[in-house]
Amino acid sequence: MVLMSKGLPENAYRELKPGEKYIPIITGDVPEVTFRSVSFGILMAVIFSAAVTYIALKLGQGIESAIPIAILAVGFSALMKRKSTLLENVNILAIGATSGIVAGGSVFTMPAIYILGIEKLSSPFQIFFVPFLGAVLGVLFLIPFRRYFVAEMHGKLPFPEATATTEILMAGEKGGKDAVVLVYSMLIGMVYDFLAISVEAWREVFTTAKIGLFNFFTNRLKAVFTLDTTAAIAGLGYIIGVKYAAMIFSGSVLSTLILVPIFSHYHPQMSQQQLFLNYARYMGIGGIFMAGLISIWKMRKVIRDAIKVGFSQVKKKSKAVSSGEVPRYDRDLPMGTVLALLVLVLVVMFLYFNFSVLRGEAKAGWLSLAAVLLVFVIAFLFTSVSAWAIAMISVTPISGMTLTTLIVSAFVMMELGLHGSRGMLQILLIGGVVCTALSMAGSLITQFKIGYWVGATPKKIQIWNMLGAAVSSVVVTYVIILLAKVYGFSPPHPHPLPAPQPNAMAAVIKGMMGSAGLPWKLYLAGAVIAVVVEIFGISSLAFALGMYIPMELNSPILVGAIIAYLVKKKGSKAHNKGILIASGLIAGGALIGVVGALLKYIEEQTHRHIIPVVGNTGTLGNYLGLFMFALILSFIYFDSVRAKEK
Repeated sequence: MVLMSKGLPENAYRELKPGEKYIPIITGDVPEVTFRSVSFGILMAVIFSAAVTYIALKLGQGIESAIPIAILAVGFSALMKRKSTLLENVNILAIGATSGIVAGGSVFTMPAIYILGIEKLSSPFQIFFVPFLGAVLGVLFLIPFRRYFVAEMHGKLPFPEATATTEILMAGEKGGKDAVVLVYSMLIGMVYDFLAISVEAWREVFTTAKIGLFNFFTNRLKAVFTLDTTAAIAGLGYIIGVKYAAMIFSGSVLSTLILVPIFSHYHPQMSQQQLFLNYARYMGIGGIFMAGLISIWKMRKVIRDAIKVGFSQVKKKSKAVSSGEVPRYDRDLPMGTVLALLVLVLVVMFLYFNFSVLRGEAKAGWLSLAAVLLVFVIAFLFTSVSAWAIAMISVTPISGMTLTTLIVSAFVMMELGLHGSRGMLQILLIGGVVCTALSMAGSLITQFKIGYWVGATPKKIQIWNMLGAAVSSVVVTYVIILLAKVYGFSPPHPHPLPAPQPNAMAAVIKGMMGSAGLPWKLYLAGAVIAVVVEIFGISSLAFALGMYIPMELNSPILVGAIIAYLVKKKGSKAHNKGILIASGLIAGGALIGVVGALLKYIEEQTHRHIIPVVGNTGTLGNYLGLFMFALILSFIYFDSVRAKEK
């Protein structure tokens, strides 16, 4: 018999009381993996893999594919004679959302092969192999932590993206008033962000640098306050909540308003942005690395128990699962299978490094073994960091952690005697595997939480993520090769794609191989800061993320969180409606991000203006941006509070 509630339970978003359990919406067996969900999921993986790859290399940032795919899945269901089940839509996400994962892991690293001029040592198979293995590794590493993140930390971590995506799926399932709220909020978010980002009707980022009153702080101290005025980030802040938003913003205050002015005293010729990127942000990277180690130490019991349970399951051959003691919606891949697949991936990786990448090198076997150990240790350490960052603020510092991976890998490989072009390629491939593994962990934890809320089978989510990664890896590989031939990613190509992350990765590798100095002191200073804030009871990861991520993205998150706090004081009904409104704004912003980028691409290809650009980015546009941001916050507050009045 199928058991299904009418909506998310009352305790879906709050911490559970002692002895209380969360029961998902669907507890029985309903269609989950079907021809419909698999075929539509593969179609989404193909389309979004190509789109995200181009946009990330063109604009320097990826596009989150889970929310647009959820909306398209709901719309596709409405066109069919039989409405898709919630679990079918979750399976579509499991397959399709790998597009953003694989694209994110690939475009941050693989184009650097062309930037470094070592493409003759590479091949299409290599560019496919690295992100695919990384994605599988990310799935396998996160499986033992699934229950910890989704069940033990239930209500303690906000899961902004998972919340928004689940609300979209639920609104499509229930229809009625919830669907209406989601639709009009989404439309408002689309129009608002399109006007701000594409049309430039006002400045997307409010800054005190445009205000004469702050000239002393701007020009002498290089202390500039910035605030992103988009609706999507305001909605994100509402879902995150005040606690973590305040920690993140505190890190941003230290980085932007304290450290940058200090460094400006010694480098007055540098701009505020240069000081942030060249000094403060490196300290953020050091803080993230140390926060990762701290989080592993704090989770040591979870890790130990996961390993203990794993070996126990291997011995018992999963008798509990087969006998039905573990409910369907709580079943993972058997730990014996996880361990076997993990060993297989590591062995294949060793053979690949030894007989392909490092073929002909002296001590190829030892170098390959060291490379595999680096991938294993670093990916394992950072997997929980990436998952926690997504669960906390829906942003994971992949580029910072990958940069750290490249530096550590380069140091180890150079000490082992690996230099030259093959050395650069080996380091880059290590970074590519780790980058994709962390990207997979961040996205998969969102899917795990969605599945936990609605009652999807974790085992099926895990399997179809790995299969979806194979499809996305093929598409991303050939899109990268095509773009490398048509545009290129650096001079001497006449009009290369910016590709900021791969260029940064290439610069680090060149710096290491060329014995150029790296900011070890800044990394160490950031690590010390992480330890200090942890001692004072502040989340070192949240604080370090604030140091690394620009203030313009952190300040609106805090403001949105304050609005959520004020709405929550009006009652649970008002707060729940606010979550729905915020989810709609996030969804609208994500969709219009895809549409706007595609329109710009069409403009470039056809040499025609489609988007009417106002270009109001001066002083007036700066004030107007602040006013519009206040307007969207007012909409969230007053529309949410109306629920209580009714």
